[in-house]
Amino acid sequence: MYDVTSIQNLKKDVLYFVAKASFEGTLEEERDLIPEKMIEGPEPTFRCCIYKEREIVRQRIRLAEGKAPGAEDDGNIVQVIKSACADCPISSYVVTNNCQNCLGKDCIKACRFGAIEPGHTRSRIDPQKCKECGMCAKACPYNAIAHVSRPCKDSCPVDAISYDEYGVSVIDEEKCIRCGQCAAKCPFGAIGTKTWITNVIADLKAGKKVYAILAPATEGQFGKDITMESWRQAVKKAGFEDLIEAGLGGDMTTCSEAEEWLEAYRNGEKKTTSCCPGFVNMIRKHYPDLADMISTTVSPMCAVSRMIKAKDPDAVTVFVGPCVAKKSEVADQKIEGNADYALNYNEILAILKAKDVELEPAENTYQDSTIFGKFYGNSGGVTDSVLEYMKETEQNEDIKVCKANGAAECKKALMFLQRGRLPEDFIEGMACEGGCVGGPSRNEEIIKARKVRETMIKSADDRKITDNLKRYDMDSFSMHR
Repeated sequence: MYDVTSIQNLKKDVLYFVAKASFEGTLEEERDLIPEKMIEGPEPTFRCCIYKEREIVRQRIRLAEGKAPGAEDDGNIVQVIKSACADCPISSYVVTNNCQNCLGKDCIKACRFGAIEPGHTRSRIDPQKCKECGMCAKACPYNAIAHVSRPCKDSCPVDAISYDEYGVSVIDEEKCIRCGQCAAKCPFGAIGTKTWITNVIADLKAGKKVYAILAPATEGQFGKDITMESWRQAVKKAGFEDLIEAGLGGDMTTCSEAEEWLEAYRNGEKKTTSCCPGFVNMIRKHYPDLADMISTTVSPMCAVSRMIKAKDPDAVTVFVGPCVAKKSEVADQKIEGNADYALNYNEILAILKAKDVELEPAENTYQDSTIFGKFYGNSGGVTDSVLEYMKETEQNEDIKVCKANGAAECKKALMFLQRGRLPEDFIEGMACEGGCVGGPSRNEEIIKARKVRETMIKSADDRKITDNLKRYDMDSFSMHR
């Protein structure tokens, strides 16, 4: 049974049921039964009726299978669950009880679209005519007209969300940068993302060598006792071949990024980082004239995937982390040798649960990356790592970097770059505030996780980036797109 406060539990249980049935090979038969198992009835618990609740579950099952929730599919990883979105208020402006039904009718006079009419006790706004200009709210002397701001639209940094004639949110695929903030902020859970759970499980069942690539942002997300080694043990119990921390890819990216930065700096050119796919999507879709300035260095996820596949071409690589845009990097950007799939924390936990595997405390003994690679999960981490590498290789230059923390700062920095007014030499862009640790699929709030995370990372050894990379055959794969 679910109450109105348990949308996260609902999401997790849908993923678990799909994962469990996929492992058992019964998903075809179970698909139509899962909604009734989850929503027993006869009384509804979080919507108007059990039939609507079950329809929401059905659409979530489709997302869990990597499909669009409805018949239409624009190819976007991020999708609106229409049956869930329909409960959001249609009109952005509503007349509240503060309305005095005054004789002046300033609100009606201010509206240029004839959307407001007098009522028996207060004025009324026709949502079909309202253009959401806000002039009525400004004109009301009693501040009786409220702006009902939808979290999904407010959270979108690129204005990619609008509404259809029924008030259901619509995502403009051409504008969407796949940051996933709308999915994280919707209080109805009406926006979700497609998953590759069934694909990963199919590969595990087929006996393929499936490797997990764990995001550096993971440390601190599950408490001080759940370490990289905890994750490594858990995924291996679930059938994965092994786990490698993406922080190692951070070290690899650092080396290549430093070379690009130095070359560009000496040629008087400016560059942007390429690690955050949300930031890359923003440039390509909203600042296409700057696309040539994106670093050609691949992301840490792709670097580790290429390293694995250089050793075993038949390997399957799966990124795990708090990022939605990583799914876009896999599905949309089509970078050769990149990870085959990307999962968020709820999705990998559903796979573990379906195999009766739990994350258990373990000593923090597993370390593939330097501390600098681990801090790639934080805003500013890329810059700190690149400057450290330059210091280690005695290639010191007076390089200045704009550390754009969050989509708003990214947009500001890119506008300055576009107009030739950026004072810094490079832009490190992170679409999520705080960096990857602030990703929409994070398991813990940033502030709460920060102290734990810093303690865990400081306990790692202080190997140098250059020394760490000597342990790997960097000539066996390319670090460029």
